[in-house]
Amino acid sequence: MKIEHLVLKNLLHNEEYTRSVLPFLKSEYFSDHNDRSIFKFINSFVTEYNKQASVEAIKIMTSESKKIKIEDSEVISNLLDSWSKNEQTDLKFLIKQTESFCKEKSLHNAILDSIKIISDEKDTRDKGSIPEILKEALAITFDPSVGHDFVSDAETRFEFYHKKEERIRFDIQNLNLITGGGLPRKTLNLILGGVNAGKTLAMCHMAASNVLDGKNVLYITCEMAEERIAERIDANLLDITLDTLKQISKKQFLSLINKLESRTPGKLVIKEYPTGSANVSHFRYLLHELALKKKFIPDIIYIDYLNICASSRIKNNGQVNSYMLVKSIAEEVRGLAVEANLPIVSASQFTRSGASDSDAGMGDIAESFGVAATCDFMIALINTEELEKLGQLMIKQLKNRYNDVTKNKKFLVGIDRSKMRLFDIGDIQIDGEGGIQDPYQDNNYGEFDSGYGSSKYKKNFDNFKF
Repeated sequence: MKIEHLVLKNLLHNEEYTRSVLPFLKSEYFSDHNDRSIFKFINSFVTEYNKQASVEAIKIMTSESKKIKIEDSEVISNLLDSWSKNEQTDLKFLIKQTESFCKEKSLHNAILDSIKIISDEKDTRDKGSIPEILKEALAITFDPSVGHDFVSDAETRFEFYHKKEERIRFDIQNLNLITGGGLPRKTLNLILGGVNAGKTLAMCHMAASNVLDGKNVLYITCEMAEERIAERIDANLLDITLDTLKQISKKQFLSLINKLESRTPGKLVIKEYPTGSANVSHFRYLLHELALKKKFIPDIIYIDYLNICASSRIKNNGQVNSYMLVKSIAEEVRGLAVEANLPIVSASQFTRSGASDSDAGMGDIAESFGVAATCDFMIALINTEELEKLGQLMIKQLKNRYNDVTKNKKFLVGIDRSKMRLFDIGDIQIDGEGGIQDPYQDNNYGEFDSGYGSSKYKKNFDNFKF
């Protein structure tokens, strides 16, 4: 018996099997048009009446359908009669065979769909969507879980509460404090600010810090050239100003790079895409290529920046508003973070009024408030003339799924734009909503470096002088 007929037969005679597999079956998995018609009738009956379909019911639906030819109706009737007597088959075996059937058919259809994208000029889908189509096909699985039982799964829940979650730490201690020790995996984290507020500087600094911490970092830029981002990170990691970077000799520069390489196993890859052209399908393909060709698997991704990416679901052709477009981009990027099992850090703009506001908030997000609903963690960079003179930057929490957002709401950090660097400036509280703990204490998050301004950090650059 064909696997398709085995599936259809048990959908008619085995209610437990039907409840288990019907949500995962699709009509396109059945290549024969008569088999496909039987499945559609079974699925329609179960959906409408919430009970298993009988052979007689399917015969009636077939005979009354105006879309079924007379000769096909006879073939279907004969098939149904041959399945009237049900032979008992092991349920686990049936479900396993059905899962294999679904995976095979899903992959087969995905390959045909990919060929159509390549060869059919009328198909408007981007070729970059092919890896995602194939990945979704390969990910087909029958999930046996029906949810978390509050009582019987209490022990599992307790272990989850006490499991130490792996996080990507900051070298800014107040950021570690408000996030509970760093950024968890499968999260989208946003930095908001006005024009020239320091969003790219902050991401370059964080990327440099991650590399020094031995992490692999992927920096995707949709705004600046790869070399411009690398220049900023060079100034940060090599402890020299941007002006000095342009004056040193090639020998001196390569010597500093070699010394840096010997001090950390962390790797950094910077990839540039044209503004508004790249979406998560391109990013997903990039991750695949890096793993295949360079054996590079990132621990964290930076995307500079969210609003100038493209959506893989919505085409930016002027027929969709910016709210839906940017929200879609945010949802797709967060989905990528979940798929790749890592944190993603990106940025977004303030409105014109928010950029000049010394106490900007969520209501000042440009283009789409949907990014606030989608992301897990959001901070604002606030810069005023007074702070600029002091070489400082205010950081304000706007959203925090890792900790209490009302605690340590605002704090100051030092900023050195010549070296593209942020650093701790001690325990300074802005709004009096509860003092920030001493950033040089352990605070249950492990021993923190005390920032770029500390003697501990400076030791890392003792041999970097030339």
